Amino acid sequence: MPQVSVLFPVYNVEPYVEAALESLQNQTLHDFEIIVVDDGSTDATVDIVERLAGKDNRIRLVRSERNYGLVHALNTGLPF
Repeated sequence: MPQVSVLFPVYNVEPYVEAALESLQNQTLHDFEIIVVDDGSTDATVDIVERLAGKDNRIRLVRSERNYGLVHALNTGLPF
């Protein structure tokens, strides 16, 4: 089990999500997981996260069918 879990809610952040995830990946601590909770994005956010997750097994994607809001996204990611 990873030492640290980073809960990362996203919604339609296509222009920023890759840089944000790469910043997390480049931290000096390597024993962590990134739980990305997509809150029903309608842009290419999920495609970008899936591509990066395919290259780094520390990234996990959890998806919502529609946009429920930030609090719901955070609560959705907690059990993982």
